[in-house]
Amino acid sequence: MAYTYQYPRPAVTADCVVVTKGTDPQVLLIERGDEPFKGCWAIPGGFLNIDETTEQCALRELEEETGLKLDKVFQVGAYSKVDRDPRGRTITVAYLAIVDAPIPATGQDDAARARWFPINHLPTLAFDHAEIMADSLMLFKTHFNCD
Repeated sequence: MAYTYQYPRPAVTADCVVVTKGTDPQVLLIERGDEPFKGCWAIPGGFLNIDETTEQCALRELEEETGLKLDKVFQVGAYSKVDRDPRGRTITVAYLAIVDAPIPATGQDDAARARWFPINHLPTLAFDHAEIMADSLMLFKTHFNCD
C-alpha cells in the first residue's frame, strides 16, 4: 500500500527508565556507542518499528541494549521539543519500569555498556534525558511511595 503525505513526518522513539526500589534507589543507564553523543550516558531507548506500540518499543530497546527483559512499564510522557535530537525531528514516549534490585545488565547493540547509578549521583545525560529522568523520578517518588 503506497502513501503520499504533503507534510514531513517526525521519527518516533521510546525510552525506558529503570529504577530500583529501596532506600537507595538506582537507575540503569547506557553509554552510547554511536553518534550522536557517543560516549555519553543515556536512558535505554530507540526508534519505533512500524509494527509495534511505543510500549513494545521501549521494552524491546531495553532488552536489545542491556539484556534486561521486563514486561511492565508505566508511561511517563511524550517529549517533543523540536531540537531534542540532532539527527532530525524526533518525538519520544518515555516509560518507567520498577525492579526490586539492580539486575545484571551489559551494553549490547548500540550501547557500549550498561551501568546502575544512584539516583542522587547521575552523570550528565545525552539528548533531553535529564528532563525525562526528572519526570520519571518524580513519578516514581509520588506514585510508588518510594523516597
